[in-house]
Amino acid sequence: MTAVRRPLPALLAGAVVVGMVVSAWAPKDRATWFLETVWVLVGLPLIVLTWRRFPLTGLLCCLLAVHAVVLMVGGHYTYAQVPLGNWLRDELGLERNPYDRLGHLMQGFVPAVLVRELLSRTSPLRGSRWLAPLTVCACLAFSAVFEMLEWLAAVVGGQAADAFLATQGDVWDTQWDMFCALVGATVSVLMLARVHDRQLAKLPRPDVTSSCSGAAPTAGRRTSTRGTTPLPR
Repeated sequence: MTAVRRPLPALLAGAVVVGMVVSAWAPKDRATWFLETVWVLVGLPLIVLTWRRFPLTGLLCCLLAVHAVVLMVGGHYTYAQVPLGNWLRDELGLERNPYDRLGHLMQGFVPAVLVRELLSRTSPLRGSRWLAPLTVCACLAFSAVFEMLEWLAAVVGGQAADAFLATQGDVWDTQWDMFCALVGATVSVLMLARVHDRQLAKLPRPDVTSSCSGAAPTAGRRTSTRGTTPLPR
């Protein structure tokens, strides 16, 4: 599999590791840093461990690395105090630091490609008209779960969780966060679907059924299709 030998994923992984080290150096709030970057701490080792069996497209690798940078910067400074966001707030005359909005746009934009890749390679949805709406729905569901995690953090941590919540006094912050994720996922699917499909065509499709059941591959075996209904396209 030539995809495994490409240097891009290794370079991106190395850059993310360096970024994590820099981000972890004297963050404004250690607990907030951990809560914001835990996705990188878990996700990167998981990708490395499953790479030979399930390599990812170059597009997804790049997007995941960019998303990791957004998370690491937000974790280091806290989303409400990121210098770039403060600069934009002052230059544009905004009422709040907009970096949190960027984070939630990315929360939809990048996972949309991840979900699309997983569904395309492990389900019958590849090429189906249902792939795009189900991808967006999955991203919106993840955003809602994340907001519930923030709610749990607020209940458990009280005022100590304010830096993690980054509401900045906005009573509609939860709704705005989910809306930003929805917009990000929709734009991602509309913009990147064709490029993503071209890269997916170069990767092997894993035999998920065989690997999950432990059964031998069924190549050359006659399979009955009686009673099955093709997925609508």
